[in-house]
Amino acid sequence: MAGIFVFAENAGFTRELLSAGRNLADNLGTRLVAFASGAGPAREFIECGADEVLVLPSLAPDQPTEAYVPVLAEAAKSENPDVFLIGGTARGKEIASRLSVKLETGLCSGCTSMSLEGGRLKMVRLVYGGAGIQTVECSSGVQMATIAPRTFEPAVSKAGRQGKITQLATQPQSAVRVVGRSPKQRESVDITEAKIVVCVGRGVEKPEDISLIRELAAALGGEVACSRPIAEELRWMPEDLYLGISGKKVKPVLYIGVGVSGQIQHVTGIRDSKVIFAINRDENAPIFEAADYGIVGDLYQVVPALIQELKAALKA
Repeated sequence: MAGIFVFAENAGFTRELLSAGRNLADNLGTRLVAFASGAGPAREFIECGADEVLVLPSLAPDQPTEAYVPVLAEAAKSENPDVFLIGGTARGKEIASRLSVKLETGLCSGCTSMSLEGGRLKMVRLVYGGAGIQTVECSSGVQMATIAPRTFEPAVSKAGRQGKITQLATQPQSAVRVVGRSPKQRESVDITEAKIVVCVGRGVEKPEDISLIRELAAALGGEVACSRPIAEELRWMPEDLYLGISGKKVKPVLYIGVGVSGQIQHVTGIRDSKVIFAINRDENAPIFEAADYGIVGDLYQVVPALIQELKAALKA
């Protein structure tokens, strides 16, 4: 086997792909190769399981990350990897689609899990807004997939692990030029890093009532997120806070859905939570099927009672 390649935009995401890639490489008896932006990350990736790291040339200030497509393509054509895993961010998906064309192979976008069968990958992805599951197999060529952030746990670093580091010579190229950069203003912390997430659902009747949910989150030391309708339809909260198949995916220790119905599109973004706790007055709400614990009741009665109990416990 020629190897498993992994590429992501940042070191943290690359470590997640290294975790998935290491498992595949061990089972196939092949090597694991990662791409890095410099010598520092390269050494980190070796310690996190890579057998070889290919160091990318620096981008010019006016070059977008997509300019790496020719570099990645040249490396893949030279090394002929069996599998190429790419971080499934918005930019990563763009890079993957361009790369698959250059390599004349297929691409499984939004891969949620993988298994090996006869030396080939069986890649699973959600379809129809999460209502169905599709299994994909590339019958020939490089087997490519994009994987969403937080699908796999980051690889654990092992100090002193040895590997090969190679500087790539192919230069980045793109017809696109960056004429300016303006950081997106965020109104909150990165919700994907929160250990406790309290989610606002459509059961909350008015935007000013979100303060009640914030009070619950504060009592727990958590962060507030929301379902898609709250952000995209009602515009009560920022779009970077909604959870689901087209939003953020979280893996907190505790997720609390307040007035969240629990459609499959939302559950896809929270299903890896260690504990799911639901509050909804509809006992038939789908969220209860995914929940570890649940309270059937009016959130306007349940949430104040929870806050009172939490505050009393803190004083005790």
